[in-house]
Amino acid sequence: MKRTNISSGAKWEAVVGYSRAVRVGERIFVTGTTAWLPEGGHVGDGDAYLQARQALRNIEWALGQAGSGLRDVVRTRLFVTDIRRDWEAIGRAHAECLGAVRPATTMVEVARLIEDWMLVEIEADALVGSGEPG
Repeated sequence: MKRTNISSGAKWEAVVGYSRAVRVGERIFVTGTTAWLPEGGHVGDGDAYLQARQALRNIEWALGQAGSGLRDVVRTRLFVTDIRRDWEAIGRAHAECLGAVRPATTMVEVARLIEDWMLVEIEADALVGSGEPG
C-alpha cells in the first residue's frame, strides 16, 4: 500500500520527527493539531473556542492535502488542559465543523500541552469516501 506523508512546515515536525498527516490507502491520520497559523504564530490566547476552530481549520487543510476533507472524518480525539472550564466552547467549535459528520469522538483532560498558550489539541482520523452519500 502506498504511504504519503503530509508536512505543514510546523517547527515541531522536524524536531520530533513526525508528519502533519499520513495517508495509507484510503485512511488518513492527522496528528495532534493546535491553533498555530500557517504564516507563523497562533490565535486564541486564553480562548479555547478560537483555538479549537483554528485547529480544525488546520486539520481541514491537512485532509485536503491528502485528497480528503472534513466530511470523511470518522474519529477525533480532543486533548484539553481545563475540561471543566472549556469543554462546552471546544465542543461548540467541534460541532460547527463536524456536527453533520458526527465522528466518534473522545475529549480528555491533560496536565498541559507543549506550549503554555495551548488549551486544546485535536487529532483526526479519516476514511476517504466515507462521507459520500449512499
